[in-house]
Amino acid sequence: MATNPPTGDGRRQGAVRNRSQVYNPKNDKWTKRDTNTGKFIDQKADDKPFKGVRKEK
Repeated sequence: MATNPPTGDGRRQGAVRNRSQVYNPKNDKWTKRDTNTGKFIDQKADDKPFKGVRKEK
């Protein structure tokens, strides 16, 4: 996983590993996936993408 020191500044050093995200145009949300298994993990509540997670095409 990515590291976040120092805490509280809202920045991330490096990318989140073994994760990717894909945009779902039907519900206008971003969904996070595990790249090893291909299972969907999480979905954003708003329409902005996840921070520090690679985007699929």
